[in-house]
Formats: sequence, structure tokens, C-alpha cells
Amino acid sequence: MVRHALLSLLILITACLSQTTANDEAGFTSLFDGKTLKGWEGNLKMFRVEDGAIVAGTIKERIPNNEFLCTEREYSNFELRLQTKLDGKGANAGIQIRSKRIQNHHEVIGYQADMGVMGDGRLIWGNLYDESRRRKFLTEGPQDELKKAIKPDGWNDFIIRCEGRHITITVNGLVVTDYEEKDDDIADSGIIGLQIHSGPPSEASYRKIRIRELK
Repeated sequence: MVRHALLSLLILITACLSQTTANDEAGFTSLFDGKTLKGWEGNLKMFRVEDGAIVAGTIKERIPNNEFLCTEREYSNFELRLQTKLDGKGANAGIQIRSKRIQNHHEVIGYQADMGVMGDGRLIWGNLYDESRRRKFLTEGPQDELKKAIKPDGWNDFIIRCEGRHITITVNGLVVTDYEEKDDDIADSGIIGLQIHSGPPSEASYRKIRIRELK
């Protein structure tokens, strides 16, 4: 009787958790089908699909330039969720949001949710960087908390939310960035991009990329 009751309780808990997950993902649309780069554009010599993930860069040779794989359409207010991983000596990449391609150039301009480690050992996971524009970190995360939260050799969960002038970046449940843009001239819409940073051999992997647009 006790065993039967425990089994019933376990089934009930599992069902509740499954329903919670389903509700939490309601309204999200996948940006990556796990097999092709349909809906994305960029230097295909630097981006490929492997084992259900978009892999950028190479661990065989130095990365000559920053490279970005970008969505073909733009987004303004949204919540973006994905998993990311870094491998190799470079250990630096990022997720562009509300960004634009620079014409006839490999760079883009706009916000970046950063990933990786600086030369001095400082973790930059979840920092908000202004790529090719103000060229500086707009936020910097708490190092002690990041060291506990980040999985250096595993997949890390990102939640990036843009609503009006407010941007939040959460990594593995830790809110790293909570930023309010004060400059009205900064664009509030643009492409989403996946970066591999120039430098030593490295790879950045991205998977389970989905988005929910906000009103």
C-alpha cells in the first residue's frame, strides 16, 4: 500500500513538473531547426551544424576575424532562450541582440550578451557589451556568483529579455544584467546574432534557440 502511494505521488509530481515546463515554454518559436541554418545568414566557412547545435569557429587554427551568424529578420521586444558552450583557448563569444550588419564588413553593431573569460581571468558571461558602437561593457556581473553558476565545460542556459529600454540577461538562473538604456538614439530593434571572437583556436556552440515576441 505504501509503495503504491509513493508511486502515485511520484507520477503526480512528474506530471505537474511536465505541465509547468510546457506552460513556461508557451508562445516560444524555435529559431533553429537543429539540422540546417535556414533563417540565418553569415560566413558559412565559420558556422556549421553538428549534433543539433550551431558550431562557430574551429579549434584547429586561429580565428582571423570576429564572425557573426545572424537571423534574416529583426526583433524588437522579446524573450530569447538558448544554451551555449565554449571550447578551446579563445573562450570568447557572444549573442547579439537588437544589432545591425555593418555594410561590406564582417562586424555588426549593437548589444551583445557576452560569453567567456578575459585575459585577466575575469568572467564575462552574461555581461552586456556594446559591439562596434560604444565599445565597452555596459554591465559587469558579480564574479563570485558567476564562478559558482557557470559550467566551463558544459552547456549554459541563457535567458535574454528585451522590453522597451529594459534588458535583462540571466545565465543558469543568475541575473547577471539588469540594464535600462538611457540614450534614446540607440536602436530598439535589430537582428539576433551568434558570434565567434577573433583570436586563438576556439569553438562556440549554440542550441535550443527559441524566442517569444512581446507586445
